[in-house]
Amino acid sequence: MPTGRRLPSVVLSLAATDRKRPRMRRLTYFIGCSVDGFIAGPDGQHDSTGFDGDLKAAILAEHPETVPDHVRRFLGVAGTPNKRFDTVVMGRGAYEAARASGTTSPYPHLRQYVFSSVLLCPDPGIAVVAGDPVEFVRALKRAPGMGIWLCGGAVLAGQLLGEIDELVVHRHPVVLGDGIPLFHTSFAPSPFTLTGSRVFTTGTTVTTYAKQ
Repeated sequence: MPTGRRLPSVVLSLAATDRKRPRMRRLTYFIGCSVDGFIAGPDGQHDSTGFDGDLKAAILAEHPETVPDHVRRFLGVAGTPNKRFDTVVMGRGAYEAARASGTTSPYPHLRQYVFSSVLLCPDPGIAVVAGDPVEFVRALKRAPGMGIWLCGGAVLAGQLLGEIDELVVHRHPVVLGDGIPLFHTSFAPSPFTLTGSRVFTTGTTVTTYAKQ
């Protein structure tokens, strides 16, 4: 009876170690923007992008946790389990935009971290982080759990650009002309690889990129 070649013990040991090593969590910048690349108007307006039709159906089916709590309750899907993310990180501007809509905890179904050195938040569901965003996110990646969602804004996205593993950009069929860009950072080309593209009847395109 033929016998297969035995692998060296060091190879077997490395393979076993690799199986035991926990996979790092991924940081995904899941964001909507205009045709000209703005995530909001100059004053933070968010009413120029749509959430309707087959786009709404796809988000509710694939990324329901990215829908704010008050919208989930309105749609009757508040109890829907998280599909990809269990943590959200956001800048102060993104959080203030949510708070302006009447909520102090926009994503209570997620662990919520807001990066700010001045924000005072009375909501127990929000953790305010005053330290270095890069080091904090690196620690989150090493911790067990599902994916990490970066929901904005531009300044935080610029600070975390080197930590972003995936971009999911919803480009809506509207030109703003001015506003808050996808990233606010200095010139530093960062290559990504296109991994997917979808077009919805709303006119929105959803393009996915992976970090090279």
